Amino acid sequence: MEHTFNTALPVAIGSDHAGFEYKQEVIAFLKGKGWQVNDLGTHSKDSVDYPDFAHPVANAVESGEVAFGILICGSANGVAITANKHQGIRAAICWGTELAQLARSHNNANILCIPARFVDLQVANQMVETFIDTPFEGGRHQTRVGKMACQ
Repeated sequence: MEHTFNTALPVAIGSDHAGFEYKQEVIAFLKGKGWQVNDLGTHSKDSVDYPDFAHPVANAVESGEVAFGILICGSANGVAITANKHQGIRAAICWGTELAQLARSHNNANILCIPARFVDLQVANQMVETFIDTPFEGGRHQTRVGKMACQ
């Protein structure tokens, strides 16, 4: 299937300590698919604050320097809430491929948030692949997405 994101741009990825191991595995998965990856941390299992990594990923997506973003923490709630503070971000928590597909096709999500404590690694990688390969449907969904940003 053809990718829906610009493959000439890298992917931004970040996690807290709870998502560190998954982040390393997802990076390897992405590189195996030919993607360049900007790893914005964390770089160990030491306890950290997730906003320190969610904001840089959101900034990279918002500025257009990357094709899309991936954020991983224990529940995915903290990183999603943080990333969604940015006007140009539509960060979606997904725990299955159907949700990843709907986040892209209906919401034009540009950051996939993965709850490492609630999905296995195979599902995480399948969600990444689905997120990449699913186009935004536009149409009635574009009208709704256009109403998301605060004025």
